[in-house]
Amino acid sequence: MQDILINKLIEVIGTENVLTGSDVAERYYHIWKMEEDLQAKAYLLPKTTEDISAIMRTCHLYNQSVIVYGGLTNLVGATETRGDEVIISMERMNQILETDTISRTMTVEAGVILENIQKAAQEEGLLFPLNFGAKGTAQIGGIIATNAGGLRVLRYGMTRQNILGLEAVLADGTVISSLKKIIKDNSAYDLKQLFVGSEGTLGVITKAVLKLSEAPKSRNSAFIGVNDFDHVVKLLKHMDGGLAGMLSGFELIWNPTYRALTGEFASVKAPLPYDYKYYVLVENMGSDQEADRERLEGLVAEALEKGFALDAVIAYTESDLQWFWTVREDVHAMVATCPVDQHFDISLPIPEIGRVIDNIVAEVEQVEGCLKCYPFGHIADGNIHLVMSKANDDQALTDKINDIVYAPLKALGGSVSAEHGIGSHKKRYLHLCRTDEEITLMRTLKSALDPKGLLNPGKVL
Repeated sequence: MQDILINKLIEVIGTENVLTGSDVAERYYHIWKMEEDLQAKAYLLPKTTEDISAIMRTCHLYNQSVIVYGGLTNLVGATETRGDEVIISMERMNQILETDTISRTMTVEAGVILENIQKAAQEEGLLFPLNFGAKGTAQIGGIIATNAGGLRVLRYGMTRQNILGLEAVLADGTVISSLKKIIKDNSAYDLKQLFVGSEGTLGVITKAVLKLSEAPKSRNSAFIGVNDFDHVVKLLKHMDGGLAGMLSGFELIWNPTYRALTGEFASVKAPLPYDYKYYVLVENMGSDQEADRERLEGLVAEALEKGFALDAVIAYTESDLQWFWTVREDVHAMVATCPVDQHFDISLPIPEIGRVIDNIVAEVEQVEGCLKCYPFGHIADGNIHLVMSKANDDQALTDKINDIVYAPLKALGGSVSAEHGIGSHKKRYLHLCRTDEEITLMRTLKSALDPKGLLNPGKVL
């Protein structure tokens, strides 16, 4: 059966686009696991939507399961294989098809890397606002499939809010194409949103129309030291109100995390001394560099006067900006301190974050084998990341830490996944943030669009 399937795939997309055997083993399922051989029946390299449609028709005919690969930066096991799957890699579908400066849209293939989208928009005086540490590797199809968030959700929203049109291929090869540039379209069900955040379980995303914004002409940042979580919340309201819609980032870093991000393995030094429980990184973007920096300076001075900020430093140059944001984005400087690392991206109501995270840290650090807990996150949208440093990768230890981190979420109306998705690692915890009725409806949608269960099997549900 395998030889028949491989021969059919070669027929539809060509020998040069079908890797098997040792050529597959040379590939990998995650950028952090490059040393591990990939286990799969075949690794396919389509160049067009028509190629993918033909692949899916063939796989549907032979009941062959499929996993789609983008930049391989996900953190929830969404690209892990069992060895019996066919892999569709989007790496050759990497063209920016059009940038429309009047409609402020960009039409792209799914394999385009986020940083290339950002640069192409910038060349036209426009901004694609999604931004996170993996921007140099993450592909837009995977970003859409996971509904990624990042550093500017406060102002611009998640990926979902930045997609105007979408093209996807269903499990049976049917192409659903709605590459519209319009913002308002109330013509019945918004089908593209089914695929946003579906983690490759409902269809293969092939193209997208992205919503762009006029590029801001100014960007300013400040690092602020705070000792009380209530003061962090006051600072957020103070900055958001004072900046009148220009606040684009409000990142919170706990002291142990700040030390790790500026410590032994870091490429930058600490902008503020290690004297505070919390470090807040603020960003505002506007139209007048000097006036916008003066406004930020004034708001920081007021916060210091009122006592809910204890120390602060302003970025006065482009190199200062890069310095400040390298502290926040270079998570590898922190991960390098961990013998084994375990990652979380939970959502919580903002007023509860200080108390809940303190309790989680205290509890997990009492667990034998858990060496340190590093919290940080996008406080303005309630998304907190935690990285656990562990002595080993024992499953019992992983499960124990999971249980501690996720335990408070259901009662608070939180989420086990703010932006990373569910994949295979969080399936058993999905019930903590979704009702039985919601999960049943999800299963109904999955059955309707992929009745044979071929797309990313074993993930999400």
